[in-house]
Amino acid sequence: MDNLAKNASKKPIVIGNYRLERTIGKGNFAEVKLAIHIPTKSKVAIKIVDKTRLDEDNLNKVLREIHIIKMLDNPHIIQLFEVMKSSQFLYIVTEYASGGEIFEYLVSRGRLPEREAARIFKQTLSAIEYCHTNHIVHRDIKAENLLLDANMNIKLADFGFSNFYRPKNFLKTCCGSPPYAAPELFEGKEYDGYKTDIWSLGVLLYVLVSGALPFDGSNLARLRMRVLSAHYRIPFFMSQDCESLIRNMLVKDPVKRYTIEQIKRHKWLKLAPQNSEIPKIIEKRGNIAENIVEEVLVELEKLNIAREDTKRVSSLI
Repeated sequence: MDNLAKNASKKPIVIGNYRLERTIGKGNFAEVKLAIHIPTKSKVAIKIVDKTRLDEDNLNKVLREIHIIKMLDNPHIIQLFEVMKSSQFLYIVTEYASGGEIFEYLVSRGRLPEREAARIFKQTLSAIEYCHTNHIVHRDIKAENLLLDANMNIKLADFGFSNFYRPKNFLKTCCGSPPYAAPELFEGKEYDGYKTDIWSLGVLLYVLVSGALPFDGSNLARLRMRVLSAHYRIPFFMSQDCESLIRNMLVKDPVKRYTIEQIKRHKWLKLAPQNSEIPKIIEKRGNIAENIVEEVLVELEKLNIAREDTKRVSSLI
């Protein structure tokens, strides 16, 4: 009887077409599971949100996050596949970035060579530019929210603090990770969402190249003091070009902070390999599409519709 109970406890949990494997992340109201899409055997990530533990504001924030991710289609932003619901849970299914967080990568390997940092930063910048073009601010750019796919390309994740934004319609909510937060957030001012994302990008670049935070403190009060002073140490090994770019992003006055266009034109970014990631991205996205087509063909065959007939009809559409 005990053996039967053990075997029963090992029975895999299946939700929709997905078999849950293991936990790969946890938050206050949610956990993220690695799962297998059963028809295609593809790996995905499923964020499981317990709705019963959310108040109305937090539930609306989750729903806004889903709405925003649905709008985004960029090779350097985590792709949303589908959302499933039950009476208690929301299941948010996204692509799985097998390389893990940039933060973990830095912890295990240390700071990045500037050429590699430029590649990572350029991809992140393209994701943020895409968001801003679509009037979306991320508001939580940090190494923990940058994931690496199997080809070591960036996937921007966690849009839990993101919001819609248009220039001059200033935001009020103080959110995000304090070490990456702009001075105006610590001052409790209304702020330009685009400019706060630029500050966070400046902190991120410093982290990539130095392996440490530019602003840190033993408590929030000390951190606030250091951010408001906008003073930080440039390590001896950092190139002058990299220092120049960081100093033009980590500017206390948001009006004087670099724009994305100015960042893109900065000569330090020329270190990044030109379009080196594009063939791999196209190949991966192509494989996803092929898996979806194959799944459709299999399901139609179950209805006694031959795949040859399906292909012939689809060629006429």
